[in-house]
Order: sequence, then C-alpha cells, then structure tokens
Amino acid sequence: MVSTSPQMGSHAYVRMLLCVLTGFSSGLPLFVLLTLIPAWLRREGIDLDTIAGLSAAQIPYTLKFLWAPLLDRYAPVGFGRRRGWALVSQVALLGCLAAFGAVNPHDSLGALAGLALLVALFGASQDIALDAYRRELLADSELGLGNSLFINAYRVASLVPASLALILADSGWSWPAVHTCVAAFMGVGILTSLAMPEPALEEGRPRTFFETVVEPFLEFFQRLGVRGGFAVLLFMLLYKLGDSMATTLSTPFYIDLGFTLTEIGATVKLVSLWASVTGGLLGGALMLKIGINRALWIFGVVQLVAILGFAALAEIGNNLGALFAVVTFEYLGVGMGTAAFVAFIARSTSKRYTATQFALLTSLTGVPRVLIGAKVGALIELMGYTNFFLACAVIAIPGLLLLPRVAPWREPSAPPPA
Repeated sequence: MVSTSPQMGSHAYVRMLLCVLTGFSSGLPLFVLLTLIPAWLRREGIDLDTIAGLSAAQIPYTLKFLWAPLLDRYAPVGFGRRRGWALVSQVALLGCLAAFGAVNPHDSLGALAGLALLVALFGASQDIALDAYRRELLADSELGLGNSLFINAYRVASLVPASLALILADSGWSWPAVHTCVAAFMGVGILTSLAMPEPALEEGRPRTFFETVVEPFLEFFQRLGVRGGFAVLLFMLLYKLGDSMATTLSTPFYIDLGFTLTEIGATVKLVSLWASVTGGLLGGALMLKIGINRALWIFGVVQLVAILGFAALAEIGNNLGALFAVVTFEYLGVGMGTAAFVAFIARSTSKRYTATQFALLTSLTGVPRVLIGAKVGALIELMGYTNFFLACAVIAIPGLLLLPRVAPWREPSAPPPA
C-alpha cells in the first residue's frame, strides 16, 4: 500500500517519475496518428479527403470504456493487471508503428487504415491500463501532481512524431527508417512497465460478469449517492466545454485575423506546448498545497478569463503581441485546468474498478465537445467571432456553478458529496 501522507518522501519521487515515463509512452501513439501519419501521407501526395477519412481510425480512443471491464477482470499470465496489459499494449504498439514503414500508401491504403486502427486500439488499451495504474499507485494527496506530470509528459511525447520525425524525413531519412525510429521510442514504456511495481489490490479483482460490468456503475452511485453521482457526471460534461468550444477553430480564427502561417506556427504552436506544460506543472505544484477542490475553482476562473481573452483578440485584430499574450494565458489555463480536472476524475473512481470507471468518465468528457464542436463553424458564421467567444464564456459558467456541490471550497481533500 502506498503512503497517504502529503509529504514527498523518496518513494513518492519514484512514483512521480513513473507518472512521467508512462505519460510519455501513453501520448506517443496518439500523436503519431494525429501528426505524423497525415504529414507522411500528404508528402506522398495523398488527397486531403482521404487523409481526413483516416481520422475515423481513432474511434477506439472514444469507445475504450467498452472493453475496459475486461482489463479490470483479467490479467496477462505472469504479470499483474495494470503493468501486464500496459506491457502487452506497448509491445504491440512498437510492432504496429514500425510496420507503417512497410506500407506503400498509394497501393495499400486499406492496410494502412487497418494499421492505424490497431495503433488506436492498442493505444487506447495502454491508456486504460496506465490510467488505472496511476490511480492505484498514487495516494490521494499525490493525485494532483502525479496527473499533472503524466499529462505534461503526454504532451511532450508529441515532439517525437510532430518534430523529430519530420526533421529526419526532411534530412533525407527514408520513411521506413523514420517510422522505425519513432516506434523505438515505445521502448521507454516497455522498459518502464518491466521495472515498475504492480499496485497491491485492496480487494480482489472482479470475477463474474456482474462484478465486471454492472458493479462498477452501481458502486459509483452507491458511493456518491444518486444525486451526487449525476452531479459529478454533469460537472464532467460541462467543466471544460466552453474552453473546448473556444479553441475548436482557433487556427482559422488566427488566419481570419490576418496572421501569417509563419506567425501562427512560431507563436501559437510552440507557445501552446510549453505554456500548457508550464501550466500543468504549476497546477500540480499548487494542488499539493491547496488540494484538488480549490484548484478546480481557481483554474476554472482562469479558463473563463482566457476565453474572454479570445473575445478581446477578436476586437484588437492583427497584433502579434496580443496574440502571444492571449495564447500564452489560454494554454497556461488549459494546463492548470486539465491537471486539476484529470486529478478529480481519478479521485472519483474506485480502486477496485479503476479501469472501467476511469475509461468511462474520460470518454464521457469528450461527448459534448464532439457533438457541439461540429456546429462551431456555423455558430461563428452566425454570431461573429466576438459574440461567439462571449457565448463560450457563458457556457463555461454552469460547470463553475456545480463546484459547491461536487468540490466544496472548504473541503479541499474531500471526495464529492453524496
């Protein structure tokens, strides 16, 4: 059992290091699908419609809750549930990522799509295992910092497929060599899974269909109460909705303001990564001091102000200093808000059903963004940018109004009330 003391002992630093290493491994396959594969296909002359269609292969990340109960119930022979499934997924990912190099996108688009689907399937399975592992490994007082480090390492992993791989390709490396190089970075996760300890089970793992599939849902509402459970679910739907809507079409927004692609690439893309990483680290450190509940209040207000920053930029127009300031503040807020939000999700799960509950809750948070995000373009055309961002700020308020119910300010370490 891990210590629940808020003090950072030597073992706690090891746990934080594990959060960093597993976060990097978790982020790598998704960013391969988001950045490297589209860049490779476009360089090979594949049309944009086909490239966009391949994004459907990422669907396992949204549906991972469907097989998460199996990862709660079963364990690979010779390993525990968490590190065993993580290792199986990572070895499969190494093979699939390297296999992209053997595919000719002009002759074998079907095979390429199948490989992309497998990468998403094993990547989502790795996320299920590592999310559950992190929840079971960390003491409640460590959830804020641990999840912050995990998220930031997840983002840093994007530098391999989005920067290193493209630089190597431009430097004369063949695409098979580039894919092999990127796949080799899965070795970070494999070595980590081989070395990391399996968390001790407080209770035995689920054994029957009822315990595996039904009990995780019953336990959630029994622990939080029916009203408390639905309040938590509603909060997860709403807390980051306004912020997600505001950034859905941010790049076209910058272009419409008259910024060049070079200005957007140099200012936005670079600043967004390091500002979100800095925000996540600050958020994690602050949560050690003030707790998850109070962090949700403070960072929620920061997110709201950041949305208003976009409205101000829409009025200011083409001003590079204003763009830098707005983007920096926005992604600092994103980093802090995401760190607190994921820590809250982790705290809301039971350690016996972590994989199932964590996968379901994280999948749930993306539903409104997907449904409403498809209508964002029409809303902007109807309302104009300034009014749209003001509307996004209003949409962010209901999530904040639920905080007294699900994360009371005066109880910084308490679970959500029943």
